[in-house]
Amino acid sequence: MKYLSAVYLLRFDDICSTMNWKIWLKIDEILYEMNIKPIIAVIPDNRYQEFLIEKEKNDFWDYVRERQKMGWVIGLHGYQHLCITRNRGIMGINPCSEFAGLSEEKQEEKIVRALEIFKANNIKPDLFITPFHSFDYITLHVLRKHSINVVSNGFSLWPYVHHDVLWIPQQLWWFPRMIPPAGVWTILFHHNFWKENELKKFKTELKKFHRRIGDPRIIIAHYRHRKRSFIDRVFEYSWKRMKCFGLI
Repeated sequence: MKYLSAVYLLRFDDICSTMNWKIWLKIDEILYEMNIKPIIAVIPDNRYQEFLIEKEKNDFWDYVRERQKMGWVIGLHGYQHLCITRNRGIMGINPCSEFAGLSEEKQEEKIVRALEIFKANNIKPDLFITPFHSFDYITLHVLRKHSINVVSNGFSLWPYVHHDVLWIPQQLWWFPRMIPPAGVWTILFHHNFWKENELKKFKTELKKFHRRIGDPRIIIAHYRHRKRSFIDRVFEYSWKRMKCFGLI
């Protein structure tokens, strides 16, 4: 397989009808002007209090559908974004999860309800993004049962297939200081907590990285059959430890 030189993907979490629209619509405009197709993590039925920021947008699902038609990648971001357990799951990052530690029956109930909301609004998820970065192997099993075989999560240099699921790594929470020579790097942004200063900084940094930002759909197609390697395991172990100790 031919590996691509360093490519960046942009991912925005916690997209919902009551989010920080004041900031988001400005981000949307920037992305449109630069012809950037991001990954957006859409919460089907948000019940998380911190995201009840603005009045509910009545045409929210129309908006999501239109963005998917434009080539944006739509992630099913759990079900209600609630902290149900204190299980860190596979990733071992946050002691909070909507899925990890629950029975298959309970996890499937949540995923089915989430998918029903998407289906009612004529949206098919391109991949799965778990709230709080926490899920387990039961979650992956349930996702496969419902034909979702791509997740945006994990630490590696390149996407890989593991447990019959394609993992698109998500390693960064802001633009890096130095551009690495290789790898597929997903940068995660939480715009709901931004103010104008963060927006201005985002636009400035985005201009520097613009030429290296890729299309998630092309990345998914390119790496769909790449198996997990020893290098992936070593990188994941090292990057996870750096994340836990606050080094990244």
